[in-house]
Amino acid sequence: MVIASELREGTVIRVEGQIYKVLEVESKAGAAKMGGVVKTKLINVRSSRMWEPHFRPQERLEELQLDRRMMEFLYVDGDNCTFMYPDTFEQVEIPSAILGVAKIFLQPGMELPVEFFEGEAISVVFPPVAEARVASTAAASHGQQDNAWKEAVLENGLAIRVPLFIAPGENVRVDTRIGRYVERARAERKRIA
Repeated sequence: MVIASELREGTVIRVEGQIYKVLEVESKAGAAKMGGVVKTKLINVRSSRMWEPHFRPQERLEELQLDRRMMEFLYVDGDNCTFMYPDTFEQVEIPSAILGVAKIFLQPGMELPVEFFEGEAISVVFPPVAEARVASTAAASHGQQDNAWKEAVLENGLAIRVPLFIAPGENVRVDTRIGRYVERARAERKRIA
């Protein structure tokens, strides 16, 4: 059991028989006779539906213990992604809905932690930020000075908004949870000896 005020991003809980992963947590202190509140953003690990419940800070929730194993991504087949245990070569199909937006960043051979609950894969842990190359960008419209963003399509097919200075061929860093531009990727500088 965990109390609501101790919830952290990535915690997995069971509420009303459904299993949820905590995506965001915000605690607000109460004033005078008003009690505080813990605002959360949860995702149902089976249906991928979002839910934003509020809990009382001292409310007890059932925390679930997960088994985390490193697996190698092989390929996407329809609505499933196939992962393999590197040591036994056993393959596991995981519904694409579980991966969300991050699915587009998968590369064959990539090793990622997969979280299991009672033998069922419920989550794939991606790094919070991934790099991708910009394939094309829309022409910057100079009609609105306050709009410093333009549309861009990455080589993996994801359409995002980037600052005006980003050009095709550049690498950008993208938040894998929501598919949003973070920053321009820094090129490794070679030392000349």
